[in-house]
Amino acid sequence: MKIDFTKKMTGILFGSMLLLTGCGVFQGEQTLEQLDAPPEDSALTENAGIDEEELPTTEGEDESEEGVEEGAEEDGTKDGSEDEGTSSTSETVSRVLYLLDENGLVVPHEVELPTPASKEVAKQVLEYLVKDGPVTGMLPTGFQAVLPAGTEIVDLNLEPSGTLVVDVSAEFKTYQPEQEQQILEAMTYTLTQFENVDRIKLWIDGVEQNEMPVNGTPVSQGYSRENGINVHQSDAVDLMESEATTLYFPMQSEDESIYYVPITQHIEKGASEYESIVQALLNGPSLELPLENYINTGSQLAQAPVIQDGILSLTFNENILTNSEKSMIADEVMRSLVMTLTEQEGIEAVNVSVENHDQVVN
Repeated sequence: MKIDFTKKMTGILFGSMLLLTGCGVFQGEQTLEQLDAPPEDSALTENAGIDEEELPTTEGEDESEEGVEEGAEEDGTKDGSEDEGTSSTSETVSRVLYLLDENGLVVPHEVELPTPASKEVAKQVLEYLVKDGPVTGMLPTGFQAVLPAGTEIVDLNLEPSGTLVVDVSAEFKTYQPEQEQQILEAMTYTLTQFENVDRIKLWIDGVEQNEMPVNGTPVSQGYSRENGINVHQSDAVDLMESEATTLYFPMQSEDESIYYVPITQHIEKGASEYESIVQALLNGPSLELPLENYINTGSQLAQAPVIQDGILSLTFNENILTNSEKSMIADEVMRSLVMTLTEQEGIEAVNVSVENHDQVVN
C-alpha cells in the first residue's frame, strides 16, 4: 500500500517490534516506545459531544481504555461527579500532536495530556493545537502550534462513515495563506490517530465549508491521510511511473534532540514495492528540503526484501553500519526504516541484518 495512510502512521509506537538480528540469528527485540508517533490503538470511544452509540466500533476495541473504568458513569468519572473535565482514574494520557518545527514542517510530537472527561478526547487534542493555548508550556524548542490564537472548538460530530465533522469558531479564519496546508495536515493527522476517524470535514460557526477560508483549498470531500503530509514533488520523477509514499527522515532540533519528519513524495517503482521504499530512504531527502541524510554513502540492500508473518527482513551491505568492528547501526537509521516501513499494510516489524556480521546492535 502506498498512500492509504489511515491508521498506519504508528504501528511502531506500542505495537511493533524492532528486531535486530544478523544472518538469521535472533538476538532479542526492542520496542520503540519513545518514537514521536501517534498510538495506533487509540480509539475515539469518548468523543466530544458524541454519544457512544453513534460511533463506529473497531475490532478488539477496549471500551474501558483511556482512563475510563468499566462501570463508570456517563460523564466519565467513577461516581458520576464533575472533576473539572478530567477522569479520576488516571492523571494523564499519551497523545500525539502535529506541530510546526522551525522549518515550517508538520511533525508528530508525543505529549502527556490531562486525562479528559468521557467524550472529550478529540476536542482536547484540537484545543492543544491552538496557539497561545494550553500547549504553550509543552512546546519543544523551535516548535509552535498551528491553529490561530483564539480558535474555539464549537462542536464535533463523528459520522458512521468515519468522517469527523469539526466545527470551529470564526477566529480560525485569521491564519496566513501559506499556513493553510500545514493547518489541514496537522488537524487531519492529529485526529486520525484515533481508530474510528478516517477523515475530517470543516465547518465554521455551524456552516459547512467546501473550501478553506483563506487560500481556497478544496475540502468538500473531507481531508484524510491519503492527501499526505509535507508533500514534496520532484520534477525528476515521472508521476505516472511512481507512487506516493510517506518517508520518515531524522532531524536535529535546536536543543540537539532528534525527531522524525514525515515527507510524502512519489518514488519510482522498482523491482519490488519494499525495495523501492528502502532505496528512497537510502537516497536521502531531497536537497530542496531542510533535512540531512543520516545514512552512510554507499549503503545498499544486499538481498531482496522478504516478508513473512508481518516481519519484513532486510539485508544490507556493511556501509549501513556506523561502526563495522562493533556491528553497530545508528538509531536514526533504524528508526527511519521502522517508522517508514511499518506504515505499509501488513508490516508489523522490521528485521535488519548485515552481510558478514552475525548480529547487529544499535
